Amino acid sequence: MKNKWSLGIVGLVFALQSCQSTNYTTMFYENTEPKLVSDQFTFTEGPATDKSGNVYFTDQPNDKIYVWDWKTDKISLFLDKTGRANGTYFDENDNLITCSDNQGEIWKISKDKNIEVLSKGFEGKRLNGPNDLWLDNKGGIYFTDPLYKRDYWENFKVEIPEKNLYYRNKNGKISKLETFVQPNGIIGATKLNKLYVSDIDAGKTYVYDILGEGKLSEKKLFCEMGSDGMTLDKDGNLYLTGDGVTVFNPKGEKIKHVKIPEDWTGNITFGGQKNNILFITASKSVYTLPTKTSALK
Repeated sequence: MKNKWSLGIVGLVFALQSCQSTNYTTMFYENTEPKLVSDQFTFTEGPATDKSGNVYFTDQPNDKIYVWDWKTDKISLFLDKTGRANGTYFDENDNLITCSDNQGEIWKISKDKNIEVLSKGFEGKRLNGPNDLWLDNKGGIYFTDPLYKRDYWENFKVEIPEKNLYYRNKNGKISKLETFVQPNGIIGATKLNKLYVSDIDAGKTYVYDILGEGKLSEKKLFCEMGSDGMTLDKDGNLYLTGDGVTVFNPKGEKIKHVKIPEDWTGNITFGGQKNNILFITASKSVYTLPTKTSALK
């Protein structure tokens, strides 16, 4: 997940041309285009769906978290002063876990807006800027920590030169798992025992088998395309972002490209009563797109 002043789309056009196309008619409705919900933001990111199907997302340059109510199709402010939250994900108790990169932290935010800082660094050093995250069913957090220097950081010094994938276990211990050029989007699936991580500046997305708590297999190349954010549907198809939304089947073959009329598409998730509506954060706007599929449970 990155902001508009640090966008890079190297390799995206090549990826769209080179990945194989397959049938997608069981997933998308014909002649249905993404619907603009609101364009009141500066740069939208980090959508996450709560247990009711409502989607929370960030406007990082303005340090705010908003919520989309699927019943009314309206947007409202959830929280101001979020630690510059970027990527988010809900835990099993419906607390919002955020990559709050102002101080390189991970926060837990309850529905009544109580805030707990879960992580302040790694081995006594400040993280570069936690970016995106996914929670497993063991209470652990996989998160990416690239480096996008922010204008709002004060007296920032790089303490960890590597850009890493980390795992925070339920007891708060953080382990370094892998180093990338610039790790960004991440999503996992307990049902599939899979973890997907994008190395956006390398123009690649990798897949791991999850072998245990914070234990992964050797990474395997999934597709020659990087991604800012990502999600999975019930059939294990992977949705990547950047130039609109690009969908790949579990074999890494391109299924569909959804055009979004914005300079950059930051992230995506499924929301709504049946978790069958794609909620898309794209630059200054957010969009919805009904589908025939739904989120992977």
